[in-house]
Amino acid sequence: MSRLFDTLCPMHARLGAHGHIVHAGPTLQRIHPDGDLRGRRFLELFEMRRPVTGHSMAALRAASGLPLRLRMRQPPGLALKGVLVALGPDSPVGPAGGALVNLSFAIALPDAVRAFDLTRADFAATDLAVEMLYLIEAKTMTMDALHKANMRLQGGKTEAEEQAFTDTLTGLGNRRLLERVAKRLIAGERDFALLSLDLDFFKAVNDSLGHAAGDHVLRAAAQAMLEEIRSEDTVLRFGGDEFVLILAGMTRRAEVDEFARRLIARLEAPVIHEGETCRISASIGAVLSRDGDAPDIDRMLAQADAALYAAKHRGRACHVLYDPANPPDMPAKTKRCGEDGETGPRP
Repeated sequence: MSRLFDTLCPMHARLGAHGHIVHAGPTLQRIHPDGDLRGRRFLELFEMRRPVTGHSMAALRAASGLPLRLRMRQPPGLALKGVLVALGPDSPVGPAGGALVNLSFAIALPDAVRAFDLTRADFAATDLAVEMLYLIEAKTMTMDALHKANMRLQGGKTEAEEQAFTDTLTGLGNRRLLERVAKRLIAGERDFALLSLDLDFFKAVNDSLGHAAGDHVLRAAAQAMLEEIRSEDTVLRFGGDEFVLILAGMTRRAEVDEFARRLIARLEAPVIHEGETCRISASIGAVLSRDGDAPDIDRMLAQADAALYAAKHRGRACHVLYDPANPPDMPAKTKRCGEDGETGPRP
């Protein structure tokens, strides 16, 4: 008889005349894994919520045939539904004065499945809970697939954004990234220095050793700049041999001067490509965001270019910091320095 009820009603309990559990179905036992339930008082394990008729076996038997609302007393305190049948003296399924209780998780089924790791084997084959389990499993699989697809889309979006803001030759940020970096600093009310850098004598490397050597020199120059800046700074390649550096929080003219001198010296180190020595230098024009009115990236770029133009005409391999009180003259036709080719002796 017990095996029959365990198969048909795995959440049932047979109670003795004093309210103690005589036998518990396998699923009911599973959700109380702290020992055999036999001998435990039913109302010590489950709180009767409705109908509230008392806490005695007589009160339980008085609810025979009525829909029950109960709650597990142990965590996670799931709400349950049930029905109780009082057993008479001639009952073949339990002791006289006892009761047979069959329970269900009802709408708490998903929580029970997660809390107790339940499977279809924990329910009767005809129980609608089995269909619910199918739906839960299907929903879980669907949500997992959607999550993975979303992660792939996010990864693809991130990769596309990185490619859109990255110079493919050097791995530096490109012109598109400048506005994003500048907006972040301006929105955070953080001052910064903007440096416009142009490689001196780069055209001579391309003309004498070829574009492969030129690409090698550009990558070496980019790496040198990355090694000189701090983690909060940004190096951008604007194309050709033109670069822009954003130095966050750098506000003192002496500090910018020292950095520019150090970077120029670093870039003058010979670069070896396939046994050939490539020599370049750099000219730098710099501007401070706090000089003048509210920072404007287009205005700052124009001022840095004017300072770079002045540095080029001072003999190259030097830098000029834009002075709003005594601004350098811009050429009649504004263009990035170096576009007309290199002049002057090689270092």
